[in-house]
Amino acid sequence: MSTAVPEQEKQQGRLAENVVHFARVLRRAGLAIGPAKVIDALQALQAVGVERRDDFYYALSTVLVDRRDQQDLFDQAFELFWRDPSRIRQQLQQLQDLLGGVRSPKDNTSTVAPRVAQAMLPKRPHAAQPPEDLPPDLKLDASMTMSQLEVLRTKDFAAMTAQEQAEAKKLIASMRMPLPEIASRRSRPVSHGAQVDLRNTMRQMIRSMDGGMELRHRTPRPRPVSLVILCDISGSMESYTRMLLHFIHAVSNSRRRVHTFLFGTRLSNITPLLRDRDIDAALGQVSRQVADWAGGTRIGACLADFNRHWGRRLLGQGTVVLLITDGLDSGDSEGRESVGAEMERLGLSCRRLIWLNPLLRYEGFEAKPAGIRAMLPHTDLFLPVHNLTSLSRLGEALSETGSRRPGSRTALPHSPRSSGGLHGNV
Repeated sequence: MSTAVPEQEKQQGRLAENVVHFARVLRRAGLAIGPAKVIDALQALQAVGVERRDDFYYALSTVLVDRRDQQDLFDQAFELFWRDPSRIRQQLQQLQDLLGGVRSPKDNTSTVAPRVAQAMLPKRPHAAQPPEDLPPDLKLDASMTMSQLEVLRTKDFAAMTAQEQAEAKKLIASMRMPLPEIASRRSRPVSHGAQVDLRNTMRQMIRSMDGGMELRHRTPRPRPVSLVILCDISGSMESYTRMLLHFIHAVSNSRRRVHTFLFGTRLSNITPLLRDRDIDAALGQVSRQVADWAGGTRIGACLADFNRHWGRRLLGQGTVVLLITDGLDSGDSEGRESVGAEMERLGLSCRRLIWLNPLLRYEGFEAKPAGIRAMLPHTDLFLPVHNLTSLSRLGEALSETGSRRPGSRTALPHSPRSSGGLHGNV
């Protein structure tokens, strides 16, 4: 009896092996793909067949892609991995130009994301171990040197590879935001001060045997300002929201009076969810509760919801509001027209209103959209938020403790290259 394996079974075996390798490429590019998804992908291909390339593409895309922001990475990896033999030379040249830092001026193809290009490369073999007879002081670890740290600090979050994002998240976890302190209504006794403590002065005089009087003094007890964070999770902010949530979690766990809200098409309060010290568990709860990830943006409606239901509870003279959004409103005309009024109400209800916008990373940024022009007059500071350096810049902005005079707000765009004063290994 012949024991030869049929040709069809050999092809199926090679297809399954290639699907497994393709899943590994996507996982190295940052997509959460496990064995269960690989099995589902093989079952989907068995159901639709492999005769048509578009059926093959849609079957894998439906199973392996969970979020809208993953679609571009999947498309690029699919074109490179399951490439047409007639296009192999063009795709390889594109990959070499990208990794070499030079692109041909005649190449009009779409740019491949760095994380996809890195994922397509085979893993490098481990470096050879140094000889055992070398002195211990010559065995150096050059990982994350100062030059690499400087590059990582100024690199855009959207352009980071999966490995660079992991390193950036470790640095973000060590950040500490130096919030300013303000005088509260409560006071504490001091030896000298401008405020006389009449009660303690009278008590001391009654206890004195000779009837002498020594003035006692009190001074207001300082307390840190409250921090309210409103973060945009729409599709245009998706490349930055994931990294900023790690920053918000680090701030929430280092401070007590921090309240966080996410908004896209609706407003979501995630303050209780970020109290978990485990960042993975906290973000997992956030993903399950918030349903409007990477969707549209209704800035005016969401700000109205916050002002109506949360403004009086959380805002006051000692509250600083961080508004993280690109200002691109996709709501209806009525909602866009209300942006200016809701921003004015929000700015008048807090101590300082700081707008963090990733679009400020561009040198020639101009406030052309109507929503941005309506929001700018009501902000105290207008800062970029697109890399680690821009997050560090927040420390200097928040350390200013001077009281704000009504009508003195100005939009102050700062250079994205400016360094900051946030405490941490950044």
